[in-house]
Order: sequence, then structure tokens, then C-alpha cells
Amino acid sequence: MRLLQKNPNITTREIAKIVGISNGSAYYCVEALVDKGFVKLKNFTKSQNKASYLYELTPRGIRERAVLTIKFLDRKRDEYSDQKKEISNLEHELGLNDQEAKKSLDGYHAY
Repeated sequence: MRLLQKNPNITTREIAKIVGISNGSAYYCVEALVDKGFVKLKNFTKSQNKASYLYELTPRGIRERAVLTIKFLDRKRDEYSDQKKEISNLEHELGLNDQEAKKSLDGYHAY
């Protein structure tokens, strides 16, 4: 939905390339958004290519995008909190305090 909102005349082929999926999958996803009423599909009236479309998020789509963004942020905050706890537990298990842990990681690069 973010891609459609930023660039209403984006093609499913461009969406597929950006997201890293097949064109068919991108088309299927866009059609599902249209079917759910989150996106409105409009033809370019002045376009010579009648297959050119303009994607417009509906008010319902804008609300749904906001809800999904909030859920995503909540999930990422939980993951971040869990990671911090795990790091703290591992440092405690190794008997390291914050300064010692930072020093032990200086110059270390995982590849």
C-alpha cells in the first residue's frame, strides 16, 4: 500500500521488482487490495495505453494502512525488547557488565 500511495501510477511489474516477487504475485496482491476496497483502480483517461492504471488508496485503505503500520511497529518493539533481554541475559551469563561487553566487541565483525 505504501508503494501505491507514493506512486499511484506504478505498475505491478515495478512493484514486483521493488518487493522481490513475481509480477503475477504483485498483480494478485494488488487485485486483493482492490477486492477488499483498500485501493481504487482508475484508467488514465488521456493515456494512449488503455492498460495504464492509476491506483488510489481509499479512505478505508488509508485507515487499514495505519492499522497495519501500528501493528508492525508494536511487533518490532516487542522483538527489540526480547533481543535486549536476551543480550542482557547472555552478558550476565558470561559475567560481563555493559562496559566489558562493549570492549569485548570492539574490533569484532561477524561476516
